[in-house]
Amino acid sequence: MVTAILAPTRESLGHKHTEGDMKVMILAGGFGSRISEESTIRPKPMVEIGNMPILWHIMKIYSQHGLNDFIICCGYKSEYIKEWFTHYRYRHADVTFDFRKDAVEVQANGVEPWRVTLVETGANTMTGGRIKRAARYLDDEPFCLTYGDGVGNIDIQKAIQFHKCHGKLVTMTAVRPEARFGVFRLDDNDLSVDSFKEKPREANYINGGYFVIEPKAVDYIEGDETSWELGPMERIAQDGQLMANRHDGFWMAMDTLRDKIVLEKMWSEGNAPWKIW
Repeated sequence: MVTAILAPTRESLGHKHTEGDMKVMILAGGFGSRISEESTIRPKPMVEIGNMPILWHIMKIYSQHGLNDFIICCGYKSEYIKEWFTHYRYRHADVTFDFRKDAVEVQANGVEPWRVTLVETGANTMTGGRIKRAARYLDDEPFCLTYGDGVGNIDIQKAIQFHKCHGKLVTMTAVRPEARFGVFRLDDNDLSVDSFKEKPREANYINGGYFVIEPKAVDYIEGDETSWELGPMERIAQDGQLMANRHDGFWMAMDTLRDKIVLEKMWSEGNAPWKIW
């Protein structure tokens, strides 16, 4: 059973201290079949919003909260991700190319203070298997985990402090996305519509990613065929080790081309709630 609790406020938890050394693992190896219009060319986390990959947006969210050590679980078209990071550094820096010495020297680094480890976790590996494969780059401290397609104005530091307060193995961010269609109520014997709401927020909470996890939780994962959301999370919940940090702000996953268009429109209009930097 998932215990959903309204997490404490930043003030009550004392947010002067930041968890700058905590590592962030991002799942970026799936096929993205529901957005195949884009993912046939590049991996889903590299689909762009405002000319930058959604993966970059997710990393900026964490970086704004002081977390800059990333482990990216790659799989499908991993070479695209590696190439992007290789060129990203040079695009935002002053660089000297010394052809006499066959050397390249970065004079001024204009990019974020990130440390990024790109891990080959297999083309067909499931989400749990990717976590287990990349776990060798973790230490004995809690780490953050999220998917490579969801953005929101998540208070990462609040989630971390909440996780430390309850002492369980896993904290999951619980979100309520907007419904895709308008809803209305019909009486059993009367077809007149007595209420209508255009795309209201869902009544129930769903898994929004942005986990905080103890390393021992990785032991629940058997291997490459294990989906993190099925066996491991179900057993962790049954063992009373899964807590939900409720987020009532903005959150949206880029599952389809329609989602990409919506997010792109928000960004271009200067109305991107996840842009907290």
